[in-house]
Amino acid sequence: MTPFTRLLSGCAVLCAVTVASADIVAPGDVKIENLSIGSSLSGQPGDAATGRKVFADKKLGNCLACHVNSDMPEQLFHGEIGPALDGVASRWTPEQLRTIVANSKAVFTDNSIMPRFYSLDVGENVRKDLVGKTILSAQQVEDVVAYLATLK
Repeated sequence: MTPFTRLLSGCAVLCAVTVASADIVAPGDVKIENLSIGSSLSGQPGDAATGRKVFADKKLGNCLACHVNSDMPEQLFHGEIGPALDGVASRWTPEQLRTIVANSKAVFTDNSIMPRFYSLDVGENVRKDLVGKTILSAQQVEDVVAYLATLK
């Protein structure tokens, strides 16, 4: 491969990444209609296996801190603050689950202790290094939604 063709290959990869990231909906641009976010926030489908990991990861979703999930018996210390997530895909559509994960307070109330995982509206007294950042990325939200959609 010549240096020129290597450069063109690199440009093609960079262009593909730029196009893919152009499909990401910024947290401030998320549109909620009828308690639903109708399409992928990342422009890509979610991966349920990755979403399962994000769900359980204490540094990311940490969903088990508040929710019981029988699909994860290997995980210790399931919380009982939020509802059990067994059968959640039978109760909510993927569009509604996306809304709950991205901005739970738009579905429930501002008094809900569930965080907004894809919002910059995170309340008061936020650590300075976290200002302007979301808890989860757009793709991580999609991955968690894909995982939750398996819990029928």
